[in-house]
Amino acid sequence: MNHQNGRKKLNMTAAHRRSVLRNQVLCLIEYGHLVTTKARAKEVRKLAEKLVTLARNGNDFNARRRAKALLPYKEEVLVKLFSEIAPRYVHRPGGYTRIIPLGRRVSDTAVMAKLEWVQ
Repeated sequence: MNHQNGRKKLNMTAAHRRSVLRNQVLCLIEYGHLVTTKARAKEVRKLAEKLVTLARNGNDFNARRRAKALLPYKEEVLVKLFSEIAPRYVHRPGGYTRIIPLGRRVSDTAVMAKLEWVQ
């Protein structure tokens, strides 16, 4: 049974899935958009929105520590998250990203989507 499991496995082991999602969130924060499959975009959105909610509640030590535990690779991405992205959404109750469908990929007909920040 798959009851009450809110995450997709994406045909990866847990460690591989965690690292792929972390890297895609890093790219989303760094470049502002991300083109990937629709299933991955939905999973990346969950992690990215949790990070923005964490960052917009305050720039204190504990919030930075929790964000760094989720994104330990690049310090400049955390700085951008806390200084540029989170302040934009202080008065927004949620829904910081949007998924735009792009059709199917030619090689394997996977459904593609673009994930970007809402302005």
